[in-house]
Amino acid sequence: MNDIIQAKLAILPEESGCYLMKDRQGTIIYVGKAKVLKNRVRSYFTGSHNGKTARLVSEIVDFEYIVTSSNLEALILELNLIKLHDPKYNIMLTDDKTYPYIKITNEKYPRILTTRKVKKDKAKYFGPYPNAFAANETRKMLDRIYPLRKCAQLPNQVCLYYHLGQCLAPCVKDIDEQVYENMIEEISKFLNGGYVDVKKDLEEKMLEAADKLEFERAKEFRDQIAHIETVMQKQKIVTGDLSDRDVFGYAVEKGWMCAQVFFVRQGKLIERDVSVFPIYGDPDEEFLTFVGRFYESPQHLKPKEIFIPATVDETILQNLLDVKVIIPKRGSKKELVDMAIKNAQIAIHEKFQLIERQEERTVGACEALGVAMGITPPLRIEAFDNSHMHGADPVSAMVVFIDGKPAKKEYRKYKTREAAKHDDYGAMQEVIRRRYIRVLRENLPLPDLIIIDGGKGQMEVAREVVEDELGLYIPIAGLAKDSKHNTSQLLFGDPPEPIAMKRTSDGFYLLQRIQDEVHRFAITFLRQQQQAHAITSVLDGIEGVGPKRKQQLLKHFGSVKKIREATIEELIEAGMPSTLAISINSYFQKE
Repeated sequence: MNDIIQAKLAILPEESGCYLMKDRQGTIIYVGKAKVLKNRVRSYFTGSHNGKTARLVSEIVDFEYIVTSSNLEALILELNLIKLHDPKYNIMLTDDKTYPYIKITNEKYPRILTTRKVKKDKAKYFGPYPNAFAANETRKMLDRIYPLRKCAQLPNQVCLYYHLGQCLAPCVKDIDEQVYENMIEEISKFLNGGYVDVKKDLEEKMLEAADKLEFERAKEFRDQIAHIETVMQKQKIVTGDLSDRDVFGYAVEKGWMCAQVFFVRQGKLIERDVSVFPIYGDPDEEFLTFVGRFYESPQHLKPKEIFIPATVDETILQNLLDVKVIIPKRGSKKELVDMAIKNAQIAIHEKFQLIERQEERTVGACEALGVAMGITPPLRIEAFDNSHMHGADPVSAMVVFIDGKPAKKEYRKYKTREAAKHDDYGAMQEVIRRRYIRVLRENLPLPDLIIIDGGKGQMEVAREVVEDELGLYIPIAGLAKDSKHNTSQLLFGDPPEPIAMKRTSDGFYLLQRIQDEVHRFAITFLRQQQQAHAITSVLDGIEGVGPKRKQQLLKHFGSVKKIREATIEELIEAGMPSTLAISINSYFQKE
């Protein structure tokens, strides 16, 4: 578990929402939902896991989350996000299913249906409903209560539904259209939330049936009431008008603003954008500027309408963007804006909590290190390490940490030129000399601290170059390792002595990071040199194989061993001419 995840886990909200897990490339690899984000997300990084979950957790390097008003909203949003991002670990939710809608058809004699496809056919759509079974049962109940047409094609004679009293038989009878309009109006009112009267009527029938000891009938009424309660749960993640709109919310803290934009397409909240930036004036004015610049980007197309908080002047924004701008006053649309504002408040608060924690591990660690060593806080640290394979291909590496964080653009690699093989002290001396002669020549920034991955001997040869030869006075420290190759001591002073530091302190943790990073960088460079040397030594003896073809062969086969084992046909597939493929194959056979 890395520092980013550890810090975010500590400040997760105890609310429902969706979370998006990311790998080291920033790709979303899993989307999930939670009743309590704090508990659910933490569970991935505590305890042991098996199979798919273990593989998922091993790839997570960061995550983000969206807070919702209810678990139902989190469920609907989860599906929308999965369809948008297609995460590789959401195998069970990557099919083409969508939540069902209840539909009243646009026909002379309308029907009531459940459907998973919303079309622009002037029909009335209600939903979506996460519980498909409850939606179907509610549709059946409405069919029983309201005698709408049931047949897809009008038959030539009345059907069973007419005899059951569930259809007016428009197939053979001339029904006044006003009768159907009244029924459609009542059904629409029911599905839009006016279901209290229907529910109350069903409750009375249930009690009446129970009094008559008709328990099966009472159970049917009870189940119908349960389906109504399930299907009529209110949610804001999907609006009923299928409009395209952007919903804005913002929050301000300590001179910074977080603006959140929810993108609602075809009535569904499918994505969001989060921007955090410093502000220097009135928040409302800064927000207007942000929205104006937001739509300057070619990737942000203006929707039909925009929802904004009540504190913003919608007239100015409407004139600026030439788009309908609305400040919702009540209902689900206002709740969408409130949800955007709430997420912005959480995001800006999280930012400052993360900054404080990050400073403790970075700048704070530098300050703690300076106190322990009795020097100015070393905000710029340059660390060196040597590496070789039994004396062959000796290399050195330097890494730079600024404010306690790696500055990878300033890393440097060195091939030893003058030092003899197996001469670790000579190699360190040469690299230190080359580095700081260049620093002086090019007027580059000097470090506050030089760290040598080694003991007293390496520290001494580095001091001779820095102080005696170049006349620089830069603190030099050494890092010693224990038998398990872990950082054990910080050496400093003249003569060098161990500096007492708690192994659990942020300062000691910073030293571990530096030592691990410079060692990793040096080893990586050494392996690159060995690989290049292996290719040169093995393939140089083959006529017609130059630098480009060496690279081509290695890229195709991945190693010299596989090139050696390749058949003539495989060499031709790698792009080698047939005559050269024969030569390469013969060369290795003779070997």
